[in-house]
Amino acid sequence: MHNRIWDNCLKFIGSKIPEQSFKTWFIPIIPLKFDSPVLTIQVPSQFFYEWLEDNYVQLLKEAIQSEIGPEGKWEYSVIVDKGNAKNQPYTVNLAQKKDFSKFAQNGGYKNQVSSSPFALPEIDNKQQLSNLNAEYTFDTYIEGDCNRLARSAGLAVASKPGITSFNPLMVYGGVGLGKTHLAQAIGNRIKRENPEQFVLYVASEKFASQFIEALKNNSLQEFQNFYLNVDTLIIDDVQFFKDKVKTQEIFFHIFNHLHQNGKQIIMSSDRPPTELKGLQERLVSRFKWGLTADLQQPDFETRLAIIQRKLQDDGLEIDDKVLEYLAYSVDTNIRELEGVLISLVAHASLNRSEIDLELAKQTLKSIVKNIESEVGIDYIQKTVSEYFNVSSDDLKAKTRKKEIVIARQLAMYFSKDYTNHSLKSIGSHFGGRDHSTVIHALQSVNDMLDTDARFRSSFTELKKKFKMKAI
Repeated sequence: MHNRIWDNCLKFIGSKIPEQSFKTWFIPIIPLKFDSPVLTIQVPSQFFYEWLEDNYVQLLKEAIQSEIGPEGKWEYSVIVDKGNAKNQPYTVNLAQKKDFSKFAQNGGYKNQVSSSPFALPEIDNKQQLSNLNAEYTFDTYIEGDCNRLARSAGLAVASKPGITSFNPLMVYGGVGLGKTHLAQAIGNRIKRENPEQFVLYVASEKFASQFIEALKNNSLQEFQNFYLNVDTLIIDDVQFFKDKVKTQEIFFHIFNHLHQNGKQIIMSSDRPPTELKGLQERLVSRFKWGLTADLQQPDFETRLAIIQRKLQDDGLEIDDKVLEYLAYSVDTNIRELEGVLISLVAHASLNRSEIDLELAKQTLKSIVKNIESEVGIDYIQKTVSEYFNVSSDDLKAKTRKKEIVIARQLAMYFSKDYTNHSLKSIGSHFGGRDHSTVIHALQSVNDMLDTDARFRSSFTELKKKFKMKAI
């Protein structure tokens, strides 16, 4: 009985509103029971219920009363928790509560066809709306220890969007480490393999400004309808939602609707969810539902591979010594590394000169902050302390912490190797230590090189840095 009533209601409703709106807001509804004169219909979320009450209550009334009669009413069964294989969904029943006066003043449901850019019936080609950069692909995203987890998760999401447990996928990391590249690579792969899907990339600040414009222009309905029809939503830099209460609220509802309907959500941030300040707790909690993967600073091998790939794409060849020099000298982030490459090629082109080591050194001096022109004790201390994530002052202090002692001994060893300072002079640069301490440091380094493979790897990487600098 209830199925027949609702099927007839759908025929009535479908003849009154645009097809896209009908598919979005009425096809997901499930009729549960009819206890005359009340029809109970199940909706997938609280937000879904509120949307129907705000926008389609008059239409529902007309449809239901056309089937049941003037006394016909309805109530909602709202899914609060979808449950799992062991537990049934948790629902609450809510009565129809809206009056029709406000809706009627706005011209009823016919007013939903709008000239707003968010009105989906006017969109001919969703591909053009994706905002994806075609150059951001997995092929151009070099894999390394710094990004292996995030890249692997991205590939899994791209092959089965909305199906894996990586929903949402949150990628975080510092500036220039490839968050946007990875997020858009996922989007491009999904779009390539599922052309019919609506994949959308948007920066969080753009989302917030669109929301404000929608409020100003009374087009909030079209704004929400647009985002609720996305199959894969990519939101970049969600930390910029900080303290934007209303924007967070609308995003919370959109997030819930997409997630509950099996749509894929991908986000990026400059920090993990637990460190996001100024965001509502309920929003941060949802950010942690799927997988959170970090992007770290690329190691030497990854930086070298990035340079080689970039030059290969540009059809350029550069001497291996120059490549290694660049990979060792620019160890901050990928964006700065690519910037150095662009500047280097530009200098060579404008000056009609070869890209050699000297040109690389001159180019780096004007771009990379605090780059040293030669290997001195200060530079050695700075490089070693950064490598071991300690401060230069620690190397001069009296502390006997193991990691600082090892860093100090290595810095002394390289100071002896790459400078003309005497043992006494080296000791004085490390907190006024005497020459016997330096001798002990040299012996300790040699001993560890023979017995500790991990130490030997660190030693080799640091030595290459100093060797390239000394050229």
